[in-house]
Amino acid sequence: MEAHQRAALVLPALLALASWVPAGAGLPSAQLPLEPYRNSGQGVTGSYEGWYRNSDGSFTMLIGYYNRNEKETLEIPIGPNNRIEPGGLDQGQPTYFLPRRQWGVFTITVPKDFGDKKLTWTLTANGQTTSIPLTLNPLWVISPFKDVAMGNTPPVVKFQQDGVIQQGPPRETSVIFNTKLSEPVSITVWLTDDFVQNPGVQPAARLSLSWSKFRGPGGVTFASPKPDIDKTDGKATTTATFTAPGEYILRLQANDSSGDGGGGFQCCWTTGKVNVKVAP
Repeated sequence: MEAHQRAALVLPALLALASWVPAGAGLPSAQLPLEPYRNSGQGVTGSYEGWYRNSDGSFTMLIGYYNRNEKETLEIPIGPNNRIEPGGLDQGQPTYFLPRRQWGVFTITVPKDFGDKKLTWTLTANGQTTSIPLTLNPLWVISPFKDVAMGNTPPVVKFQQDGVIQQGPPRETSVIFNTKLSEPVSITVWLTDDFVQNPGVQPAARLSLSWSKFRGPGGVTFASPKPDIDKTDGKATTTATFTAPGEYILRLQANDSSGDGGGGFQCCWTTGKVNVKVAP
């Protein structure tokens, strides 16, 4: 049973490579990862990771991206160069793009009657335009809340020790902070995990946490973008400092030992979003 279930899970990851097609290109872009890596000057492509059904009959699409630059981060505001159509240009996608492959960055929920309709995410960066389709093709079904072959589940994240659980792909903003431009904001989370993967590894080595900017009008500096996780209670704290007033969204990613992208099986990591309102 595990073999065919694994095959069903890995197919979307393989198809994601085939979907990295620059707009107007005639060559299959599965060749693109073979191009020489460069520190800057390259484009960015959305990566469709699959969809899953919700209890109310709606469907959620899980989406990441591939920034082909080794070092260059990209700011692409919502608009002609960063748009999802139809339904409005802004459908919750990032405007700040870290280098290389980023998994499970945001989700789009579509109604139960979405059927064979299609959304398209178009990005233009460094003069290069790419578009990817987002559909409910049965080949793209994923199980991001549980690896059915291993029984593994994503880490549990809470912003208060006895607070609301955040687990799996991102949905709404997890928590809201208010601060001033001159005052760093302190963010604390608590992490736990089932530790199904790699049972021989010490628990402290099986969890990792990273922070990054998702949207915002200025720069964000984290005192520790990958803070240490307390071995006793799973507590991890960092501070964020901002260079301009305005509204920001910060992205949290918690990984278990399956690593980024769950080893390509779309499970099991947790993504959270934090809203920070920075006054002058």
